[in-house]
Amino acid sequence: MRLHRLDLTAFGPFGGSQTVDFDELSAAGLFLLHGPTGAGKTSVLDAVCFALYGSVPGARQSGQGVTLRSDHAAVATRTEVRLELTVAGRRLEVTRQPPWERPKKRGSGTTLDKAQTWLREYDPAAAVWKDLSRSHQEIGEEITQLLGMSREQFCQVVLLPQGDFARFLRADAEARGKLLGRLFDTRRFAEAEKRLADRRRATEAQVREGDAALLADAHRMQQAAGDAMDLPELTPGEPGLADAVLSAAAVARSTAREQLTVAHCRLTAAESAQAAAERALADAREVTRLQKRFTEARERARRLEDQADAHRLAQARMERARKAEAVSPALELREAADAEHRRAASAEARARIQLPDTFAGAGAPGLATAARRAAEELGGLESARRAEQRLAELGTERADLDRQERADEDVLQDTDVWLAGWEATRAALQDGVDSAQEAAARAEQLAVQHEPAQKRLGAARQRDELAADTEAAQRQVLASVENAQRARAHWLDLKEQRLNGIAAELAANLTDGEPCAVCGATEHPAPARKIAGHVDRETEERALTAFQRADERRVEDERRLGVVREALAAATAEAGDTPTERLAEEVDALERLYTRARGVASGLHAAHEELRRAEHEHERRSAVRQQAAVRSAARVGHREQLDRERASLEQELTQARGAADSVAARAAQLERRAALLTDAADSARAAEDTAQRLKDADARLADAAFRAGFDTPQAAADALLDDAAHRELQRRLDARQSEEAAVRAVLAEPDTAAAAQQPPADLDAAERAAAAATRRLREAASARDAAARRCTELDRLSARCTTAVRHLAPLRVEYDRVARLAALAAGTSADNARRMRLESYVLAARLEQVAAAATVRLQRMSSGRYTLVHSDDRTGRGRSGLGLHVVDAWTGRERDTATLSGGETFFASLALALGLADVVTDEAGGVRLDTLFIDEGFGSLDDQTLDEVLDVLDSLRERDRSVGIVSHVADLRRRIHAQLEIVKGRSGSVVRQRGSG
Repeated sequence: MRLHRLDLTAFGPFGGSQTVDFDELSAAGLFLLHGPTGAGKTSVLDAVCFALYGSVPGARQSGQGVTLRSDHAAVATRTEVRLELTVAGRRLEVTRQPPWERPKKRGSGTTLDKAQTWLREYDPAAAVWKDLSRSHQEIGEEITQLLGMSREQFCQVVLLPQGDFARFLRADAEARGKLLGRLFDTRRFAEAEKRLADRRRATEAQVREGDAALLADAHRMQQAAGDAMDLPELTPGEPGLADAVLSAAAVARSTAREQLTVAHCRLTAAESAQAAAERALADAREVTRLQKRFTEARERARRLEDQADAHRLAQARMERARKAEAVSPALELREAADAEHRRAASAEARARIQLPDTFAGAGAPGLATAARRAAEELGGLESARRAEQRLAELGTERADLDRQERADEDVLQDTDVWLAGWEATRAALQDGVDSAQEAAARAEQLAVQHEPAQKRLGAARQRDELAADTEAAQRQVLASVENAQRARAHWLDLKEQRLNGIAAELAANLTDGEPCAVCGATEHPAPARKIAGHVDRETEERALTAFQRADERRVEDERRLGVVREALAAATAEAGDTPTERLAEEVDALERLYTRARGVASGLHAAHEELRRAEHEHERRSAVRQQAAVRSAARVGHREQLDRERASLEQELTQARGAADSVAARAAQLERRAALLTDAADSARAAEDTAQRLKDADARLADAAFRAGFDTPQAAADALLDDAAHRELQRRLDARQSEEAAVRAVLAEPDTAAAAQQPPADLDAAERAAAAATRRLREAASARDAAARRCTELDRLSARCTTAVRHLAPLRVEYDRVARLAALAAGTSADNARRMRLESYVLAARLEQVAAAATVRLQRMSSGRYTLVHSDDRTGRGRSGLGLHVVDAWTGRERDTATLSGGETFFASLALALGLADVVTDEAGGVRLDTLFIDEGFGSLDDQTLDEVLDVLDSLRERDRSVGIVSHVADLRRRIHAQLEIVKGRSGSVVRQRGSG
């Protein structure tokens, strides 16, 4: 991978657009990135990582969206990073824009634009750039596949950040293992360990469940068989367990089938007897029903005879109502005409009351003529009404002009006062922004130190809590073991007592004349008797259940103890042996410094916003002042025009008003007079029309009543029935007719008449005989069903036991094999001499490769003194770790890397990081890494060591690499000619590039 060009816009400290030409910088092999603190040196590396992976490394990883945007950027400028590079023989261009809250194009406020990403490839044949994709996911997968590294690997191999590679040199075995695991992707080996452990637990549970299920099924068979099965005492793991269970099940099935045959014969006989009793009961019930039916029919006929006179009156009333229905339409028409005439007369009276006395005797034509004359006079006032409305509008416009003039005078006075103090205000706001920016830089440095310290403190607190939890869990396990042992002993004692007294339990079920289940004899001269304290089956089963629950609780407590121990080991490995109080003091000190810096830095955005608002307010007030002056000049001519138009309108209205106060009042008088006259004319015509219709309706009603046979219309009205009364009368007539027909039909039935001549049947005796037969049938059916269920349950449980016995043997073989493999992979097996886990074993081999690659460069940097070696010494938990030691050629001894001085630690860490980069590059499939960056650390080296380190870095060009060094060291500016200087200022940082010449 070789970088060619980087373009930044509104990114980090860079407010405008900046360009970095890596081709020119890389020509010399080594190039230097330098500048003051907070200028943006590391931001250049962040931009490279953001272009490739969409996020930035280290503590800045949360920098998405707003936090990546420069506070110095203009409001309308969008943040953008464009990187041009060559990887795997392909020249690509990646462009990324994070989410952006931009000002709305219309109205106030902001709107959020989504993140954008482009990927292009240069076609040398056509000499053009071709678009490949605009999908975030597709571009991310394409870049990761081409580079062969994840973002974490890229930051560790290509962007060697401040302190990260030194942290790897001094890390303990656990932390070093986590980093190597991420870089070399050894999660598949850890997953293999986990799967083996899960498989071991699963197969062990299957074996235990198989034994428990087999014993449970045996006890269920014994309960189902009752006295037909004698199950000996069985324990899990006993050699003859399967044969004993299967033999007892065979005997129980044979006995149950014999009992089923006897029960079936008894059921057949009971069914025949019950059918005969049901037939006799049905015959008795039928005779009783027919006799009762005949008696009820005779009683209904007598009641009908008593109600004959009322029935004839109802028929006559229904006939008169049918005749009156012919007169009903004429009655309704007359009532409607009368109501309409009364409403018209009342409306006419109300309309005439509102008219002057001169129109009291006028008819409808005279009233209509007077209404037309008033409407014609009203039409002549329309022009004067518009003039009066315009005069009122002129007064309002003149008042608005005066109010606007006073408002503009206030605006001009307020604006002049505010603009007079603008320069002093702007200088004070800019000082606040500069102070907040310096505090933000200090806060970023403290944040990098705070996160590792916080994690270690959390692990230490967890370590202390888990130590106490481990002791409590151990005590709980001991108590659970003791409880399980006591419960088992109690169960065994009860079982032995029950076996000793089993003869009395069998004798309790003996009956004279019935064969004994043991010897078969039908005589029982001296059956055994239960003694005091006899243990029955229910007591034994309760003791067994208590033992099983205690044993399950013991297993659960042992499992919980193992989980707590594993968590304690993990927390101890991460926190180390440092006391928690000391770690807490260190974290508190960092937090106080960080809080103080963040408190000052938190005002950066507010200071920027306040400065921006002040500048916007300055522009607004200047524009407002100019607009107010223009409006004042325009109002003079407008005011003179309004005065001339007002004088003309007042002269016209004086003539049109006449005696009224205004034209509107005169028009209102005429409108009311015309409306009243029109209403009165319409009401008079309506009253005349309704009077004629009422007279016609009276004549039609008299004629209809005469034709229907009524003397007067009132007699016809009285004969009418409403709907409810008509329906009720018709219902009574229909019910009488239906009742007569039903009674005649019953009395004519031959069966009913014949049954009436017979003596009453004995229904109670027949019901008692049928109930007795039904009870005997239910008892026989229940006995047969119980025998059938017993056979079915025994067959099912026997089949389950046979299947369980067949499956248990291969499960035990599988459990032994998986348990040995899981112990070997977890490092707990006796066959694993070094007590190393599978993942640790693989990582140890990788660490040996890294140490060998790093030693080649470390010997050059240290003039042949130091060599890095891998150590597999066991840790305090008894397992081999991922140790890393340094061999001092001056003493010939191997010692810990923590004993190196500051400068020695830097070049040892740098050699280790470069070696790690070589191994990871080879592991990634041979991806060429032509550009590397090293961030800080050279200030701790003397001149001779610095020369040796620079020689080693310069030798990286043998693999066609160029190395960028990020440093404050002034001596490097003289030694390295190709430089990229970052210069910071109040409006943001800029880059200055100087090539190798």
